[in-house]
Amino acid sequence: MKNKIIDILKRQNGNWISGEALCRELGVSRTAVWKHIRGLREGGYDIEARANLGYRLLGSPDVPFPAEVASGLSTVFTGRRIEYFRDLPSTNAEAKNLAREGCAEGTVVIAECQNGGRGRMGRSWFSPGNKGLWFSIVLRPPVNPVETPQVTMVAAVAVATALREHAGVPAGIKWPNDILLEGKKVCGILVELNAEADRVDFMVAGIGLNVNISRDEFPPEIRDIATSLQIESGRPVSRVPLLRALLESFEKWYGCWLEQGFAPVLKKWRELCITLDCPVTVHTMKESFSGHALDVDDTGALLVRTEDGAIQRLIAGEVSLRKK
Repeated sequence: MKNKIIDILKRQNGNWISGEALCRELGVSRTAVWKHIRGLREGGYDIEARANLGYRLLGSPDVPFPAEVASGLSTVFTGRRIEYFRDLPSTNAEAKNLAREGCAEGTVVIAECQNGGRGRMGRSWFSPGNKGLWFSIVLRPPVNPVETPQVTMVAAVAVATALREHAGVPAGIKWPNDILLEGKKVCGILVELNAEADRVDFMVAGIGLNVNISRDEFPPEIRDIATSLQIESGRPVSRVPLLRALLESFEKWYGCWLEQGFAPVLKKWRELCITLDCPVTVHTMKESFSGHALDVDDTGALLVRTEDGAIQRLIAGEVSLRKK
């Protein structure tokens, strides 16, 4: 009901709508309308009410409420359904629950705060309230499961290009899908898969982006390796239009992957990558070694020349950049 009220108020473009007209369009009583208006005000909406005039919207909060994100969103299917939560253990976990229940592809789960956010290799992810964008997208690609690891690079390209074009920051990709600014991590991506041997049931692409976190708000253990858009740009960044840009960029590159294959995505990924032709340290589940990152192959696997001259093909693992 609140989303419908906001939609109606936005359509007035700052003009008044009478309480009677609002009740008629919503099919509810004046008391019900007032109750929801009060709740919207508590959520940060600036709604003016006057006798004999009705209601008008003067301002909206920079909070990724579904109605705010959907307003002006130019996607075909991504974000057509948005589930917003003040607090969740994990947006990926909630998105997987919705996917199992049969939700449509492109469903987005947003949390204002995560208390159990996870990154790659099981690490926790710092997700404070009102400071970032923590969201997951449900996907149902009609591809063979062997192709699904490519989605991590699709997501990385989508995020990096959106940050460059919308936020004006020089975002780069560290293999396979960490987004860095000035050598520090600003965004993490975690893609999870549910599939059978020959069929993908669903995938969930989780994105955690540090937007307006100040340096002293980061925990001490990550303060030297993490950053935010506010730190790097020197100003607060509005989250709602940024989220729209991210969803639009994701749909563009995801569609490109489905229609044209992995080659154009990989080409753009190479352009944005800061790992290639660099000395690296690699940590896998079985071993750690140092070497020089040469390139990625046609599947997105990283090719590293080790210190003994051998070429290692890396399909999973953690890569750290070393000074040249």
